[in-house]
Amino acid sequence: MCIVCDRIEMIKKGTNPYFVKELETGYVVIGDHQHFYGYTLFLYKEHGHKTELFHLEQAERLKFLEEMSIVAEAVFKAFTPEKINYELLGNGDTHLHWHIYPRVGGDIENYGNNGKGPIWCYPMEKIYCDDNRPDEGQLADMKQRLLSELNQLL
Repeated sequence: MCIVCDRIEMIKKGTNPYFVKELETGYVVIGDHQHFYGYTLFLYKEHGHKTELFHLEQAERLKFLEEMSIVAEAVFKAFTPEKINYELLGNGDTHLHWHIYPRVGGDIENYGNNGKGPIWCYPMEKIYCDDNRPDEGQLADMKQRLLSELNQLL
């Protein structure tokens, strides 16, 4: 079972509380956990056997990359980080999806380089701690801020 496909099904049914906006190639969602404030995902609409960017037809690939860049810009404007980190891994969930991490100095405490190290060196249990889940009000605010920026850019 694909967790990304499950999340997309929830969007289609209107039951995914993290859903922000549908774009041509994918869905924008706020991350369940917000250790990195404004953490957002961009989920490619189709699963199939397209597990790499180069599996997409050129026009689709370019559109997917363009939309991911727009989502990242909206995240930057909505949450004003110092830097954005991007990940498209697929080792665990092969469904194409981008992780967009807003970063600020010190967001990885006790980690050298002024807390600006790569997130993949930070303990996953800290990133995905339930204390990092936004409450209903925080989630509504984050979604509105991101949606507003997306609407201005699109």
